Amino acid sequence: MAVVPTTAPLVVPGTSPTTTLLAALRAAGRVGTKEGCGDGDCGACTVAVREPGGAWSAVTSCLVPVGAVAGREVLTVEDVAAPDGTLHPVQQALVDAAGSQCGYCTPGFVMSMVAGFHDPACAGPEGLPDDVVEGNLCRCTGYAPIRRACRALSGASAEPPVGGVVAGARGAAVEAAGRTYHRPTTLADALRLLEEHPDATVLAGATDLGIELSHHRLDPRVTVALEDVAELHHLAVTPTHLEIGAGVSLTRLEREAAGHLPALDEMLRWFAARQVRNRATLGGNLGTASPIGDLPPVLLALDAELVLADLDGERAVPVEDFFTGYRETVLRPGELIRLVRVPLARSDGTTRRLTWSYKVGKRGADDISVVAFAATLDLDADGCVRHARLAYGGVAVTPVRAHEVEASLLGRRLDPATVADTSARLQAWVKPLDDHRASAAYRRRLVGSLFEKLVAEHAGPGTGGRADAGDAA
Repeated sequence: MAVVPTTAPLVVPGTSPTTTLLAALRAAGRVGTKEGCGDGDCGACTVAVREPGGAWSAVTSCLVPVGAVAGREVLTVEDVAAPDGTLHPVQQALVDAAGSQCGYCTPGFVMSMVAGFHDPACAGPEGLPDDVVEGNLCRCTGYAPIRRACRALSGASAEPPVGGVVAGARGAAVEAAGRTYHRPTTLADALRLLEEHPDATVLAGATDLGIELSHHRLDPRVTVALEDVAELHHLAVTPTHLEIGAGVSLTRLEREAAGHLPALDEMLRWFAARQVRNRATLGGNLGTASPIGDLPPVLLALDAELVLADLDGERAVPVEDFFTGYRETVLRPGELIRLVRVPLARSDGTTRRLTWSYKVGKRGADDISVVAFAATLDLDADGCVRHARLAYGGVAVTPVRAHEVEASLLGRRLDPATVADTSARLQAWVKPLDDHRASAAYRRRLVGSLFEKLVAEHAGPGTGGRADAGDAA
């Protein structure tokens, strides 16, 4: 592969398209981009990427295969200052606030802030928000100077820097080093490629499989990448449903679908970090079938269904029926998730909806769940439960619903006795495992206490909690 050069080549010609962008950049001498964890957790490798004419988007280059950026502009820390050495406003703000000590993490902070600075949906009158750097770890400066630098950018402006364009055309396959990286632009082409290459690795945002690439545990000879497939980027609110294409990034979902599904809004806040959400997709999160995926419990609680497609047509599958075992689903060979369809509750005046989600991890954002919980409860005028969904991740080999406990709630008010009884039933129902993240006993207690927290925080007057923030529109 090659580039339209700026100050130096971005990618060495002949680089395999499944090499991570981080490795390719460093091999080309762009060593300002640092290698930290290799898992997308620390942000030291952050660069900015954009489509022609689009806004910059921060990504963790350790998770991005080179083939995914072919035809796109890539900006590294070497490109940020002006050719005459004048610092970019982001760099100057960090200097003024003493926001760097050892400097190892600083390029990642700079690139996250530069991407936010040049993203109209991100920068605001108070400078840059904290979530711009939520995926960047600093072990020496501390975050107060960095936050001051973010706030100091209020009202600042500058022309966007110029990066390098990685060679390759939209929709064209990228071939090098015995590897072929297909980039179809239509669903029909993607499905045809999967029929022709049944052993191909399918990538969406690559934020999960990118870890396997980063640690050299995966080196596919044929890859079918879905991020350019137009049909998978459908996002629409209908009178009855929120329709989410499998290729819609979580950042786009977070911004464009906000307010329609409170449980989804809340979980997206804690999903990884901005750099990961910029590339991660809903279809990818479902397709990996991880038992600790953050979004499946939300979709279970909301009775979502998936539209699956292959060359023979489409079929609809409730999300509850999608997972069949550990990292196993009902997807057939050659079949893809095309759409996620989530019902929108509309009040008929006789019930109100309580819906919310919680994620417990070792840190707030940018971490894997210990337990994720999502619930939907419809309450009638007397406060009795008429509909119940309680869904969990991290407690079994698949995301699960507590069916028997849901049934026990029907017709009951959410009074202290009901809450205590339900919490006890949930703890008796669940059979979690011990692992390095948490003990089974801790997970079991969480399953009950998260329900207690839901009621206390959102069930409203008469149940001991404040007014419900999760009422349906």
